[in-house]
Amino acid sequence: MGLILEEEEKEMLMGPANFSVVEENCIYRSGFPQPSNFPFLHSLNLRSIIYLCPEPYPEENLEFLRINNIKLFQFGIDGTKEPAAIPRNAITEALKVLIDVRNHPVLIHCKRGKHRTGCLVGCLRKLQNWCLSSVVEEYKHFAGSKWRETDLRYLETYDVSCIKHCLESIIYRYYGSRMRRLLYGEENLQKPQMTYVLYGS
Repeated sequence: MGLILEEEEKEMLMGPANFSVVEENCIYRSGFPQPSNFPFLHSLNLRSIIYLCPEPYPEENLEFLRINNIKLFQFGIDGTKEPAAIPRNAITEALKVLIDVRNHPVLIHCKRGKHRTGCLVGCLRKLQNWCLSSVVEEYKHFAGSKWRETDLRYLETYDVSCIKHCLESIIYRYYGSRMRRLLYGEENLQKPQMTYVLYGS
């Protein structure tokens, strides 16, 4: 009986608009979370949120993050239709946060979870060696009838080679630090400091 009630409670949790799983148990995407979505977000055990808008995060949302010890990484990308609206260095820096497993589970969101979020997820898919047609198909699925030709050109031309070196560096740092702990002991090493990332467009 208790198990049935628990399952019913889970079904009653309301996720943010346009919510979906990008990678099972580690990467999620959505539109802007409302307070009514907080119980659902809590169930994901998030460590981080990647926020892709320039507007300040609402105080109510910040309080939720503080209570649940969730890090906020903000990249202030304007939500316009102009081709230059999504700076490549902003997406590159967001990708660095996204591929760092220390930030997982992580939620990516903008206002509606369509264009800016779709571009970041699309660039991740290119890093994962998805073919361009599959990248475009996923982007259009979430953008719906509001998909943008400028976003498709951005996804087509984004070069992931700049990220691959970063990925190798993260792997080296992660496994290298583990090896040093084995050799020299935990007490002799300083723990890495995680910092908030704020990108102004």
